[in-house]
Amino acid sequence: MSVTDREAGPLAQAGAPLAPSGTSEVSEASGTSTTSTTSATSATSGRILVPYGQGRIRGLGADELGAHGAAMDRLVALGLPVVPGLTVPAGAAASLCEPDTAEAAVALVEQLSGRRIGDRARPLLLRLSASAPTDIAGLPPDLACLGVSPARADDLCAVIGREDALYEVWAATVRMIAEYALDVPGAVLDDALLDTPGPRARVEVLLSLVAEHGSRPFPDDPAQQLALAARALLGRWDAPRARRSRRAQRLPADLAVALHVQALRIGPADHSGYGTAVSRDPETGRLSPRGTFFRGVRRSAPPPHTGEPLDRLAGGTALLEHSLVTLERHLRAPVSVDFEVRDDEISLLAASAQVRPPLRASVCLAADLAQEGALGREEAVRRVTPAQVQELLHPQLRLTGGEEFLTRGLPASPGAATGAVVLSSERALELAADGTRVVLVAAETTPADVPGMLASAAVLTGSGGVASHAAVVARGAGKPAVCGAEGLRVDQAAGTVRFGERVVREGDAVSLDGRTGAVYAGTLSVSVAGPPPELSTLLQWADGMRRLGVRVNADTAAEVDTALALGAEGVGLCRTEHQFLGERLPLIRRVLLAADPTARDEALLALEHAQHEDFHALLAAVGNRPVTVRLLDAPLHEFLPAPGQALDAAEEQRAAALREANPMLGLRGVRLALLHERLYPAQAEALFTAWTDVAATGVRPDLEVMVPLVSLPEELAAAAAYVRDAAAAVAARTGVEVPYRLGTMIETPRAALLAGELAEHAEFFSFGTNDLTQLTYGFSRDDVERQVLTAYQERGFLTASPFARLDPHGVGALVDLAAERARSVRPGIKLGVCGEHGGDPESIAFCDDLGLDYVSCSAHRVPVARMAAAHSALRERRDESGSTR
Repeated sequence: MSVTDREAGPLAQAGAPLAPSGTSEVSEASGTSTTSTTSATSATSGRILVPYGQGRIRGLGADELGAHGAAMDRLVALGLPVVPGLTVPAGAAASLCEPDTAEAAVALVEQLSGRRIGDRARPLLLRLSASAPTDIAGLPPDLACLGVSPARADDLCAVIGREDALYEVWAATVRMIAEYALDVPGAVLDDALLDTPGPRARVEVLLSLVAEHGSRPFPDDPAQQLALAARALLGRWDAPRARRSRRAQRLPADLAVALHVQALRIGPADHSGYGTAVSRDPETGRLSPRGTFFRGVRRSAPPPHTGEPLDRLAGGTALLEHSLVTLERHLRAPVSVDFEVRDDEISLLAASAQVRPPLRASVCLAADLAQEGALGREEAVRRVTPAQVQELLHPQLRLTGGEEFLTRGLPASPGAATGAVVLSSERALELAADGTRVVLVAAETTPADVPGMLASAAVLTGSGGVASHAAVVARGAGKPAVCGAEGLRVDQAAGTVRFGERVVREGDAVSLDGRTGAVYAGTLSVSVAGPPPELSTLLQWADGMRRLGVRVNADTAAEVDTALALGAEGVGLCRTEHQFLGERLPLIRRVLLAADPTARDEALLALEHAQHEDFHALLAAVGNRPVTVRLLDAPLHEFLPAPGQALDAAEEQRAAALREANPMLGLRGVRLALLHERLYPAQAEALFTAWTDVAATGVRPDLEVMVPLVSLPEELAAAAAYVRDAAAAVAARTGVEVPYRLGTMIETPRAALLAGELAEHAEFFSFGTNDLTQLTYGFSRDDVERQVLTAYQERGFLTASPFARLDPHGVGALVDLAAERARSVRPGIKLGVCGEHGGDPESIAFCDDLGLDYVSCSAHRVPVARMAAAHSALRERRDESGSTR
């Protein structure tokens, strides 16, 4: 199948506008009118031969013109320069085998091109090709260099400046005509050519074989050569092998093809040739033709040698820009073209929308078309999916197929990275300080590992899922992460990591893809992340189309700054327990492991000072935006020292007494606060004091205080009293009454069922869908994803992990029920989602359908959520529009 036929099909079906009714039949490429055509051909040939651009005027479509002929018609209608040529419609293709029709075709192409075959000053040859009504495999190859004779060949080579450029293509044409039109056995031709290396020698051998074995000698006359070429193409098309190919494609065995005769204008190699190009730079997405140029005469298959870049072509990319811009506006897609250049002038052979255009090219074109008014802004936004936004925001591995695959885990945080394996946070910090890129590998991470995680290029764990500690921290920091990697076993004592039977030592390089969960050995190439500015334009338009708010889950001022730059409208979840990770971990440990009330009070005072510092920075970064601060909620095992790591035996004994069999369901959230009654007041006072300090600078964040893990209305009422008392204490001390809303996180099924009663105490709800999913299913989010959920998806029980995509039937039904009951008690209650699902497009659409007010997600998923919310709103508008028609 030729390049022309392969790429012309999409344009042939594109419904391009044609010349308006009443337009004279003029070929835009040549300026030749119907009058001159008629004078040069018989009446019969005039009906059979259809110059490019006149098929539609004659009432012909792709069934008669073939995909290529219909495409060339459309290119002419767009006012683009095409290679001069004509089509013999499918039903009349055999007539080109007749001398009269072939002579008329030669004369017509000479008129269309303004050249004559045999003219030494401006040489002309012909090319013959075939096309079916649609793109198919198995079409005969093009036959070029029709019109060459041994007497004229050297003159043509002198014009081109390269002998091989003509003889290689001429030999292929003579070879096919010899077998399929002049009855020379293929075996005879193949045997003779095996020992004939040079293209000139091959032509000489072929011509002598035709003279010896053929039904007639190879003619010098161009019309006779064209008639034989038509016979050869149709003979090849009707061969048993071609018929079998059509049957394999479920096409009629007798499917007819159209034939196309094109002018092959010959010129100097430094000013002539052919090539392919795409409209946009794949790296930047900007309009900038990129492609390959070959000097000489075009053949069906690209030559074996590498072509030259377009900038070496005389006239450069400027020759292509007008055509590519016009085609992009018409097809509304990045395009690819086949072209020829003769005497520094461009002519198109084929054009189509790119089948898989580079993402940056699609994004930039959508913005360009909308800014020029060729596309509505809503349609431009629809063209960019949330998944594509995520792909643009994160680096990707450049895979070649030769990588050594190690394992696959859960795609916990998008992006890709490569680095040396380290097995401890301390080692990560040590090597990263020297400028070494590292990948932290662990069975699972803990809060003590956070400094090392932040210093690493990526994180890889053998357990845990998309809602595990490693995944949450990595997403917040924008680090790629793969969790629950299959077969991963860490041996810190030996300094090794086992992936099944493969052993990797600490210091060896690995590469991982947090989007697919794949892990590879060695250092792989990683594409640099960096979306084009046009994506920001599209996201700004998307913001004006969506109803659902988009906030960020952020715990530090740095994370807030990142999220605001990515378009977050505020903070939907500040997890105060994350402010005690790393170096701050001893502060909360002192509270939990205090030996007596005095020690606990001292520890709480230190905690309050540290929290004030953190809150002040956070609120200042948020500015006059909403910020939801969740009071302490973490399983105790994340804070307690591991066995044997306590300061002394007494502390070890106290830690052992606090360890739980199931810490995710134990002493955490509001339960811990009710047993340590000064904990939430200390946090709240630090928060309100920080607000007054920030307000003194003119900044007034819209503060929301959230109580976690409530199951009983009485729990919320007690915690609310702690917060109110803290606010009153700060007001008495500072003279400032801090405006705030108090709410709760709905993360237990009982809380969802009792949402009406909880709404009597809460001004807002935030659905913590990570824990709500865990408790609704009875799935441990740290344990079931790698084994249970993977098996369930393989068996078709689940289409996706419910921790990654909100379950609309179970968990989603609880969210819907809670929203309805809460609104019945407090109609204006604010409702949001702050679990992992806040960054998943399908989950976002579900939240939008329920009428929730906002979703909150990690900073680097904010743009994804913005686009997903816009798509949801646009889908709803389209549905409403459809229902009213």
